[in-house]
Amino acid sequence: MPQRILLISTGGTITMTAAAGAGIVPTLTGEDLVRAVPELARNADLEVVTYSSKPGASLTLEDLVAIAALLDQKLGEGFAGAVVVQGTDTIEETAFVLDLLVQSDRPVVVTGAMRGAAAPGADGPANLLSAVIVAGASAAVGLGALVVLNDEVHAARYVRKSHTALPSAFTSPGFAPLGRVIEGRLHLYATLPRQAGLQRPTDVSAAPVALLRIPLGDDGRLLGALPGLGYRGAVIEATGAGHLPARFAELVSGLVEKMPVVLSTRVSSGPVFTATYGFPGSEMDLIARGAIPGGGIAGMKACLLLRLLIASGLTGEALKAAYAQRSNGLGISV
Repeated sequence: MPQRILLISTGGTITMTAAAGAGIVPTLTGEDLVRAVPELARNADLEVVTYSSKPGASLTLEDLVAIAALLDQKLGEGFAGAVVVQGTDTIEETAFVLDLLVQSDRPVVVTGAMRGAAAPGADGPANLLSAVIVAGASAAVGLGALVVLNDEVHAARYVRKSHTALPSAFTSPGFAPLGRVIEGRLHLYATLPRQAGLQRPTDVSAAPVALLRIPLGDDGRLLGALPGLGYRGAVIEATGAGHLPARFAELVSGLVEKMPVVLSTRVSSGPVFTATYGFPGSEMDLIARGAIPGGGIAGMKACLLLRLLIASGLTGEALKAAYAQRSNGLGISV
């Protein structure tokens, strides 16, 4: 008997068709997506929830907190797993937030499509089928949120959108897919243990966090402006292993007196260093001034993690400890 799988549709390219004007827009519901893939019925007993009809870029952190609550409710009612369908622009962020917030150990799989539903070679149906297969696989229990596209299974912590057009757009820089769907079955090559979910905050709107990427020659004027703009935290995507121009050092010192500041990196893979470079503006210098080492997650994910921690009421050393616990890699088991 097929397992019960929850499918939550939020919109995105997978739901888009041509409208009256130019270009494609979200038009299909979750039920429409399921009807287009008859093979789904042989793999799962689906309950479909059309949560919204938005492009991925229009989803909010409030949406993700609400979806996490819905997932825990439904998974607690006996569903074997769940699939969240959305636009690929923000899949890596959605998967990361759900990995942090969902309490259940049952699989939560995020998927979408790089091509619209009516495009030649549309990848949505195949992605949806693979996602449902993974959501119902016993081997996926305990792995946290996963991203499944192009028959590849990626961990929420490391997955990135690496191309604007290709069906193979999703990669895990510095790592590899945890597995693949082949001949209708999940083939798992490695596992990434997850930690217990964070407590869901009740109001994330009151915890805005700025994300700044620092290019060569930047003068740092935005750092001084952040407190006056109402931000309660900042993530700085520094160069290399966590380095800023020397003139930024005093700016960072002033900013950490007003808000938590995470030192991330603009490099696509690898952690922020903590104990190698000692020049002014280096990672050792900035950490000594109070910056929080960003760990091994990308700047966008660091921003979301910091927002959730601030919204949960954490400050000072408790916030730093919670950030470190969630941002440092736990290692992959093979």
